[in-house]
Amino acid sequence: MTGLPDSVTPLLLAIDHVGIAVPDLDEAIAFHRDVLGLVVLHEETNEEQGVREAMVGAPGAPEGSALLQLLAPLSPESTIAKFIDRSGPGLQQLAYRVADVEAVSAVLRERGLRLLFDGPRRGTGGSRINFVHPKDTGGVLVELVEPAVGSGAADGGPTPHG
Repeated sequence: MTGLPDSVTPLLLAIDHVGIAVPDLDEAIAFHRDVLGLVVLHEETNEEQGVREAMVGAPGAPEGSALLQLLAPLSPESTIAKFIDRSGPGLQQLAYRVADVEAVSAVLRERGLRLLFDGPRRGTGGSRINFVHPKDTGGVLVELVEPAVGSGAADGGPTPHG
């Protein structure tokens, strides 16, 4: 196995967020806000991924805390719509924060894992992302998230969610 350069050690920095597939983003936001007391930290539409999404977290949580990502489909053809059709609403992915998504992806490929994309894609708030195939991770879709430059998250600060 090839080790990582010092700049990307350790491999995974923290749990960044947990993705929840929801059929209606506004209803999901209302539930998490009004019933659970969470706050929306960032909301956006990601056409490339086919989702409307919101990042929610506990008010006053320390910087770098893990968040919930609520993901609603933009169309019946989107990956999230297909997930909801197949599995129903609920846990869709577990995302780990990394310093360098390309370097981590290369190491995971060397270790025999399949990644869904050849190269990083745009994620929430300008982050760079890739996914590890759930068949290689015990049935869990694992997302790798490299925070956007200047977000501070790579140094343990907040993730780029607003």
